[in-house]
Amino acid sequence: MPTDLVITGLILFLAGLAAGTINSIAGGGSLFTLPLLIFLGLPPTVANATNRIAVLSGGIGASETFRRSGLVPVAWLRLAAPPALIGAVFGTGAVLMVGDLAFQRILSVVLVLAAGWVFWNPVRPPDEGGHFPPTGAASWTSRAGFFLVGVYGGFIQAGVGFIVLTITSANGLDLIRGNAIKAPLVFLFTLVTVVLFTYSGMINWGMGLALAAGQVLGATLGVRLQILKGQEWVRHVLTLIILACAVRLMVMG
Repeated sequence: MPTDLVITGLILFLAGLAAGTINSIAGGGSLFTLPLLIFLGLPPTVANATNRIAVLSGGIGASETFRRSGLVPVAWLRLAAPPALIGAVFGTGAVLMVGDLAFQRILSVVLVLAAGWVFWNPVRPPDEGGHFPPTGAASWTSRAGFFLVGVYGGFIQAGVGFIVLTITSANGLDLIRGNAIKAPLVFLFTLVTVVLFTYSGMINWGMGLALAAGQVLGATLGVRLQILKGQEWVRHVLTLIILACAVRLMVMG
């Protein structure tokens, strides 16, 4: 019925607004939107694919806001994007063969470890020249990490931002610069997954676009909050989001 469609659209818009804000600050918005899409009637695999439309739109809003602020480290994207894009192809191909539950349980452990990293090892502020990616053997380690980011992001997406921030923080980038890498990187490999899911006919475009409309606004809001509030604020919010998402995943059946 039309009234039901309007209510569903409003719920998805508001959910996208919240998830977009969370995703641009840290990640984990999909841990909220994926169960919501399933609750609203989508099969899990279709919900997983449909959610990428919102992630893609949020990536556009966050990336553009970071770009306008001059914060995107382009050299890092040149290192991270190729392996992540290749990994996303593998991850998306695997999503039809492996269930979500195993990855949700693995992710809960990853989130706890990431929370410990952020809380006990606050990243140092960038020093002169500190925005450049690693070289030599360290660069290949980072590429391997970004390949796994792409595999996981192609498979389920939820919480992938925490993994990206762990890699960038381990290389000395502060959380705002890490998010400035994460936003365009996630946009690029999510574009690959959307193309593949569209070809497979797995996306509910009506629900996906309603969710996306809120997410692009939320992503822009989240980036502006980061720039306004600064590094320490982002670190505290990130720790709380990680712990909340980890607890949620641990209690999911």
